[in-house]
Amino acid sequence: MARTYDFLLGGAHNFAVDRELAAHVERVMPDARSAARVSRAFLGRTVQYMVGQGIRQFLDIGSGIPTVANVHEVAQAADPECRVVYVDKDPIAVAHSELMLVDNDRAAIVHADMRDPDSILDHPQTRRLLDFDQPVGLLVLMMLHWLPDEADPWALMARYRDPLAPGSHLAITHVTADNQDERLTEVTDLIKESRSADQLTERPHDQVVALFGDFELVEPGLVGCAAWRPAGRGDIADAAEMNMVIYGGVARKP
Repeated sequence: MARTYDFLLGGAHNFAVDRELAAHVERVMPDARSAARVSRAFLGRTVQYMVGQGIRQFLDIGSGIPTVANVHEVAQAADPECRVVYVDKDPIAVAHSELMLVDNDRAAIVHADMRDPDSILDHPQTRRLLDFDQPVGLLVLMMLHWLPDEADPWALMARYRDPLAPGSHLAITHVTADNQDERLTEVTDLIKESRSADQLTERPHDQVVALFGDFELVEPGLVGCAAWRPAGRGDIADAAEMNMVIYGGVARKP
């Protein structure tokens, strides 16, 4: 699905099978590219917000295939001292990230599965770049809806939140069926039929809020990600429903 998402964003790191699935999705949901764009724009705004709150180190879990406005590009444009650790389980995403970061000693990619927090938090690259005694910006974007309920994403997120210092921030985006019609169900079925290892689990507002645990949501709370502090028309999709298909929020550890 990382490669399908890359294609919807206009990237070139994808295969024919990924483009075929994207074409099926777009037949059902013609504005799918807008939803992907709105989600990507949310990433940039949250990183800028966190830098403004004093965050200078970031952990991006499920970073996917590099495309425009990556975390290190946004953060280091604001302050070159920012440090970033990317994490992904897709070897193609990892390989492309390694090439992109070869000359950047303040950013690195870790090849790991988010379901194994210890392999990420204790990885040598993570320990080299991140100081968990200081606030961290944790990004878990477009990832948790790929975990079924039986994987207990709420307990998993607690394992990531617990070691973070007070003042750390957590950003989450998550697909939801709230306020959506049957097209999202059709997309979910298409992904199942594709036999992708990634299967979509949409969740309602209260279940997504619970992923933040005792972190305090900052204004405007958990909303359609286009409604989270938009900076201009480019942050908003023309089709209103595409602004609500993905929830987005940022919370702070007190």
